[in-house]
Amino acid sequence: MSEDRHPLFIPLILVGGVIFGFGLGFSHMARPEVVLDFLQFEDLGLPFVMFGAAIVSGIAFAVLPRIRDRAPLTGSRYERRLKPFDRNVLIGGAIFGVGWGLSGICPGAAYASLGIGNVTILWALAGMFVGAYLQGYWRS
Repeated sequence: MSEDRHPLFIPLILVGGVIFGFGLGFSHMARPEVVLDFLQFEDLGLPFVMFGAAIVSGIAFAVLPRIRDRAPLTGSRYERRLKPFDRNVLIGGAIFGVGWGLSGICPGAAYASLGIGNVTILWALAGMFVGAYLQGYWRS
């Protein structure tokens, strides 16, 4: 662990992940059927969950730098980290979108789906790991 991080950094990340997973499970967003129904415009509950999360995050990103100059757990300064928008972003986004549509789940919700007993999601998780490995191998 980094010297400048708060000792509760890792435990709080774990707690945040558990709360996120319970939220996905409780809202039924960890079920691939819900995602596939959204992609076919049959169930529009998913965009409300996504927009709600985006609004909370947007408010936090706008307000926190005005309250504090450094992140409480890492001690690093709040700053924008702009990444270039290039061909790799487009290709990666397309691959992610195809995988999301085929599996019916995004990576974060896949773990929550496994937690609610969806064992067949292991195929999608395996595909995500293989894709991440291939991307790392290709970029190195």
